[in-house]
Amino acid sequence: MKIPVLENKRVKLSLLDLSNYMHLLPIAQEKDLIYYSPSDISTPEKLKSYVQTAVDNYYNKTAIPFIVFDKLKQAYAGSTRFGLIHWENKVLHIGWTWLGQDFQGTGLNLHIKFLMLEYAFETLNFEKVEFRIDERNIRSRKAVEKLGATFEGILRKDTVMSDGFRRSTSCYGILKEEWSNIKETLYLRL
Repeated sequence: MKIPVLENKRVKLSLLDLSNYMHLLPIAQEKDLIYYSPSDISTPEKLKSYVQTAVDNYYNKTAIPFIVFDKLKQAYAGSTRFGLIHWENKVLHIGWTWLGQDFQGTGLNLHIKFLMLEYAFETLNFEKVEFRIDERNIRSRKAVEKLGATFEGILRKDTVMSDGFRRSTSCYGILKEEWSNIKETLYLRL
């Protein structure tokens, strides 16, 4: 699989792996950074394990994990990925996104998602992009809705969190035929 580097004037997304994940250690230790995720990245060992899983999935062609570099602040900001890639059905998920507190609410995430959607629909030629978000994570749900994704329903109590809580997951999607209109709207916001 070709390793994409996605970038524009604001952000650069390059492959996250065991050679560069250490840049994310200070961010990963921020309190409650991924509170709504079943993953745990709160220690160097747990972050390394999280990245190792992403790398393994990359080599199994089911994920493409990215390290996020904010060009405006000249600093590493966090991570995101394409995951649950289903090559035959041409469907993938965008998620596993976490950005340090200094980067939240700055418009960086919009640039990230725009580049990822553009790559998924225009380079990979996929038919659908999905987003799965903890039902309680209102901020992330609103962000995905602002992208133009359609709410498709809730998977009830489908994911076990690290504390044993069974979360319900909100499902959103964007279809390839919707992308040109969404792209135009997002481009104006960039």
